[in-house]
Amino acid sequence: MGELSGTGAGSKSSHESVLLAEVLDALGPLEGARVVDGTFGAGGYSRALLNAGAAVVGIDRDPGVKGFADAVSDDFPERFTFVAGRFAELDALVSGTHIDAVVLDIGVSSMQLDQGQRGFSFQKAGPLDMRMSQDGTTAADLVNELGEKDLANLIFAYGEERASRRIAKAIVDARSEERIEDTLRLAQVIEKTVGRKPGAQHPATRTFQALRIAVNREFDELVEGLFAAERALSEGGRLAVVTFHSLEDRIVKRFFDAQKTAGPQSRHMPVTNQIEARWAPIRKAIKAGVPELARNPRARSATLRSAVRTGAPARPFSREGLGVPGFARGAA
Repeated sequence: MGELSGTGAGSKSSHESVLLAEVLDALGPLEGARVVDGTFGAGGYSRALLNAGAAVVGIDRDPGVKGFADAVSDDFPERFTFVAGRFAELDALVSGTHIDAVVLDIGVSSMQLDQGQRGFSFQKAGPLDMRMSQDGTTAADLVNELGEKDLANLIFAYGEERASRRIAKAIVDARSEERIEDTLRLAQVIEKTVGRKPGAQHPATRTFQALRIAVNREFDELVEGLFAAERALSEGGRLAVVTFHSLEDRIVKRFFDAQKTAGPQSRHMPVTNQIEARWAPIRKAIKAGVPELARNPRARSATLRSAVRTGAPARPFSREGLGVPGFARGAA
């Protein structure tokens, strides 16, 4: 994910994944390594990893990536395997195979944004869909069926939208006249309600983000994927995670930090005796540099965090201490 769009599915043209050089450095050494690309997308990371000498297992839940996966497989038949599935289950999908490194690129890909028929973008006409796996609840279902308070809570929690209540009311008013089924109509409803200042981001940005996250259970997928990687990697294994907004980055930062996920601690006992680190060393967060931003403006919000697995046993799955956003249905 996070790639520049190419000429079509299966294209061998350049698909530039964000922070590519930094990801390769975080996952190295790569010659002979076995790496899981948990968010295959258009194959940008996978191709770079393969070119660096690694064997790669690519995972993606989007059926639309098949052409890209077939193209990579044609070029690297001995060292590339594609598995259709969720990266939240990556340890089960690669069960029985030694894994040296995992990379996760969280969020919507430019390939998905650029396809209007997928419904991810408020700038392109299309059905209000947003499903990465192309099954289950759509964004239109949420927009037209959630109560006003629930809709406002969702937009605030997952989009950090301060105008969430006004937007939810405007959506409910608009859908009372006619069901909202397409991206541009929803964007217009929001823009009319909030207004648009010159040079500012589109007023629908945060609402579309919130709907996409809810439709695809993105925070749940991220947390489950992090714990799956922890289970799949043994001592010395490397994990690199690229996120695109502060809510995701906060989860990853806290996941790597044993102090944040250990739960309440007794102030009468030394912390070092209670917490066993699963990740060390943990590298500092990395942002895209000026040259990359000039090539790919979508990299401006990307953050890379990476760490190395210790020999400590994997933790039981828990959201404790990770700061995972949520919204309460029926809340005032």
